Amino acid sequence: MPFEPKEPQKEIKYQETRIYTDAELNNYTEEELKNFKIKHEIPDLEELEKGPWPSFVADAKQEALRRRKLADDKMLIDRDVVEDMLGQLQVSFDEGETHWKHGGIVGVFGYGGGVIGRYSDLPEKYPSIAHFHTIRVNQPASKFYNSDFLRTVCDMWEYRGSGLMNLHGSTGDMVLLGTTTEQLEPIFFELTHVMGQDIGGSGSNLRTPSCCIGKARCEFACYDTQDLCYELTQYYQDELHRPAFPYKFKFKFDGCPNGCVASIARSDMSFIGTWRDDIRIDQDAVKAYIAGDVIPNGGAHRGRDWGKFDIQKEVIDLCPTKCMSMVDGELVIDNKECTRCMHCINVMPKALKPGKDTGISILFGAKAPILEGAQMATLVVPFMKAEPPYDNIKELIEKVWEFWMEEGKNRERLGEVMQRFGLPKFLEAIGLPPAPQMVKTPRENPYILWKEEDVPGGWTRDIKEYRARHKR
Repeated sequence: MPFEPKEPQKEIKYQETRIYTDAELNNYTEEELKNFKIKHEIPDLEELEKGPWPSFVADAKQEALRRRKLADDKMLIDRDVVEDMLGQLQVSFDEGETHWKHGGIVGVFGYGGGVIGRYSDLPEKYPSIAHFHTIRVNQPASKFYNSDFLRTVCDMWEYRGSGLMNLHGSTGDMVLLGTTTEQLEPIFFELTHVMGQDIGGSGSNLRTPSCCIGKARCEFACYDTQDLCYELTQYYQDELHRPAFPYKFKFKFDGCPNGCVASIARSDMSFIGTWRDDIRIDQDAVKAYIAGDVIPNGGAHRGRDWGKFDIQKEVIDLCPTKCMSMVDGELVIDNKECTRCMHCINVMPKALKPGKDTGISILFGAKAPILEGAQMATLVVPFMKAEPPYDNIKELIEKVWEFWMEEGKNRERLGEVMQRFGLPKFLEAIGLPPAPQMVKTPRENPYILWKEEDVPGGWTRDIKEYRARHKR
């Protein structure tokens, strides 16, 4: 099912936008690269080139050699920028501390986010990286690019920046690493006007929403991750580009509990596709798996003889709630006990599929270490429908933001506020009743704190009437 944005998209043709010829993009030989030495000694970094894995140092050296051989009019920042970056990184290895200094706010007119200011504290030694700003580029839903767009971005960044980029950062953006303050506005103009592309979120604001491949290519997707991601990106433009939060806030969208973007571990508000009816079972396909006529795991483990497929050992015994069994040659699932872990569906995708009554579970509070250490998200909404125009989801988002902006301290993530106030206070603030699915560890705390309005008769009791009912 192809996703179609609601606004017309600019078609980019690389032959019309290109800056460099093929000869300029391939202006060195393998022999030259093999013998190439940057102008600084980087023994520790060169150790990272050894071994079987790709190395960012080797990639950076290729870019440094290409820049050294380009004509002066083919670069708008210093040609030594990559070599100086590697040189400063070696100093950081030697001294055990970073040499990117704190302080200094930089951006583009009208936007408070999207550009990360970065300055060297060794500008005399490494003048090419005195300014080395990073630009985040808002990625398309599910990161579908075409080669014309990527070539155009690469040419622009080679011309106006260091040529170094990261696909993709933890937030999801395409990250352009290293340019000067003077180039920020021209880069912003080219991204927005020439390529029809926006910059992403940074700072204390909504970060660029990120989603899995969803219904574009995945049969397990329980809602349209691309459409929801696109809708919230468009709807919350102000929150993306004008920081007003206590700290960063991330949306991530997983189409099913497999969690291909790990939203449960990496987002303040995690959307995970789920279903509330029964898992669909094709009993004939189950028998085909047992007979060995169909390869389990979608063929992912092919190439080695694992022996005959054993449904008891590989599926039923591994069910976390033991809700599966074989009865009279047929697979039976006690769906009310199912936790939607996806294991059985992943092992036997031809035989088992998610139910048809689909929607999302919403979790809050995941983060990497900031103040209180890493934590996983807490399930707050066990099931909610996810259908355009998503007004139910937007209403919940804004209740959460209102609570967090009122109670959050500076640089305090939502998960830390929830931890500080407790889940009951958070649920009260967003207007949701407690539910059993929210309990992370049953019977961990034997105490229940009631409010007077929740207790029939309130706190005031007639002791004589009580004793009449409970005689000694």
